[in-house]
Amino acid sequence: MVDYLTFVFKSIRGMFTGGTRYRSWLAFLMGLMAVGGYAYYQQTVHGLGVTGMGDQVSWGLYIANFTFLVGVAAAAVMMVIPGYLYHNKEVKGGVLLGEMVAIGAIVMCLLFVVADLGRPDRMWHMIPPFGKFNFPVSMLAWDVLVLNGYLLLNLHVPGYLLYKKYKGEEPAKWLYLPFVYLSIIWAISIHTVTAFLYTGLAGRPYWNAAILAPRFIASAFCAGPAFIILVLEIIKGWTRFPMGDRIIGFLRGVVLIAGLINVFLLISEIFTEFYADSAHVASARYLFFGLHGHNALVPWIWTSITMNVLALLALISRKFEKRGVIVRNIPLLMLIVAIWIEKGMGLVFPGFIPTPLGEIVEYMPSANEWMVSLGIWGVGLFIMTVLLKHAVDIEVGDVKPS
Repeated sequence: MVDYLTFVFKSIRGMFTGGTRYRSWLAFLMGLMAVGGYAYYQQTVHGLGVTGMGDQVSWGLYIANFTFLVGVAAAAVMMVIPGYLYHNKEVKGGVLLGEMVAIGAIVMCLLFVVADLGRPDRMWHMIPPFGKFNFPVSMLAWDVLVLNGYLLLNLHVPGYLLYKKYKGEEPAKWLYLPFVYLSIIWAISIHTVTAFLYTGLAGRPYWNAAILAPRFIASAFCAGPAFIILVLEIIKGWTRFPMGDRIIGFLRGVVLIAGLINVFLLISEIFTEFYADSAHVASARYLFFGLHGHNALVPWIWTSITMNVLALLALISRKFEKRGVIVRNIPLLMLIVAIWIEKGMGLVFPGFIPTPLGEIVEYMPSANEWMVSLGIWGVGLFIMTVLLKHAVDIEVGDVKPS
């Protein structure tokens, strides 16, 4: 017990110890958290009226970020599969880093759900025996279970392995391998259940598509690994963590294949919507071309599609791979932004337009929503940063028993 407490104390001290760039980055994130905290205080005092949401559009920027980040969290499985199922030692060395990214992403997912509720005390309605959980009927109840379960899995596995690395002991396989294999299934489930949240709403025909869950998985395995690559590039350039080019090359291949599948599914969905020209095409028409003079989302979705195509063409050509670290990762950054737009402006917002009564009420996030969102991103990136610093310190031997 004493050894474990010493490990925790040294870990916390190491998380907040670093050079000027590291401390400046943490200070910047804490600034974002302060801005978001103030905006959330305003929302708590005045209610969701400070947001751009209303009776007609009740999901907005918060749920858009939530949907995107579920995919980022699930992406860690793309390192677990080759690392543990196929025993690729080079990829296996980066699994812990991917799981640290997943922890930060899941925390942000949960915070965005809390922000969307308006008041934090409403969370009690989801906690038995204080509220009515409605399990297994409610898809929201399933989502709560899979998100929290995935968070616990990603806390246990790297926590145990890092502690054993710190002690210089061989980890017992039965204490972590079953959870590693379980996390593969669980990672798929968190994005599938999130997709079912949308497809299960019969009153929103724009979301009632069987292709939605596969599109969620494809976009997740495109944007998520792209995000992880950016993290690995920073760690590779700024730390002594032993990392070869093979793991980044593998993930770039995953991004390309998943991105191509995502675009193919998008084309299939567009064909289905517009070729049949049914009464349910109104939401898609509003998104891509505008509807009755309302076209707020049209520039967003075509920007997303353009960035998606250009980024994938750049990855196919491989001309960027031998350039500098910034240039070669521009296509990845474009894909992340494109899929973030796709998950918000291209999925959540148009699902409410037009309303069941035929109204067209356009939604745009308020300044307060943007500030709360930036604050939550600050929290998530802060958690990712200190956890990644902790993992790197143990792997390179900077944190060890006296």
